Amino acid sequence: MSADDYFTQAIEALQRIAHSQKENLSAAADLLVEAVIGDRSIFSFGASHSFMITEELVYRTGGLMVINPIYPHGMNLSVRPVTLTSRLERIPGLGRELLEYSPARSGDILILTSTSGRNAVAIDMALHARESGIHVIGITSIAYTNSVESRHPSGKKVIDLCDIALDNGAPAGDSAVEVPGFAQRVGPLSTIGGCALANALSAEVVARLVHRGIEPPVFVSANVDGGEEHNAAQFEKNRGRIHFL
Repeated sequence: MSADDYFTQAIEALQRIAHSQKENLSAAADLLVEAVIGDRSIFSFGASHSFMITEELVYRTGGLMVINPIYPHGMNLSVRPVTLTSRLERIPGLGRELLEYSPARSGDILILTSTSGRNAVAIDMALHARESGIHVIGITSIAYTNSVESRHPSGKKVIDLCDIALDNGAPAGDSAVEVPGFAQRVGPLSTIGGCALANALSAEVVARLVHRGIEPPVFVSANVDGGEEHNAAQFEKNRGRIHFL
């Protein structure tokens, strides 16, 4: 069954990620731990379906409270027509403006997701981040980005501009399942791999903060007893670096 094939492909991709990304995850966790301890702000961005990784990181039960979204303003799937997302993410200079008018400043962290790594909005944002002294943790597909040319005037891709790049394990073109008699592969892997990396990174950061005797700013579900009170106290404690309220 093709359904079984998708589960097999997804499990194998997660196993590859867990094995191959240990060092990069550790380095990314170091950056985030120092940002939390240093009272810095952490931001996340992705265009189109890549914004789902930001949605997984922000305002999420069991996740770090101090990760802030940079909304893609017409590039997530709430825009109509939805095909406009593919046009907007190719506009040179837009990523620079989105970052410039966010609260992100020198010394902060940007988690930037782009599976192909080729489109202008993510590349411009990464370029401006580097110019501004903002550290960039990229989530991308190495196989995908190596199979395509950049659409940015500089010829660069997201992977060229990251302090640390995490590979989400998606193949070139993203989809992984071959259906006999149908030319197009189906079953994309970038979201499951990207969300796994995002949550693994959060878990590692929390563990390292606890090891250093620091209370991690983590959301508790508002649907469990005491959750809302816990979250309200943490919001107040971290108000200066939570920008999505």
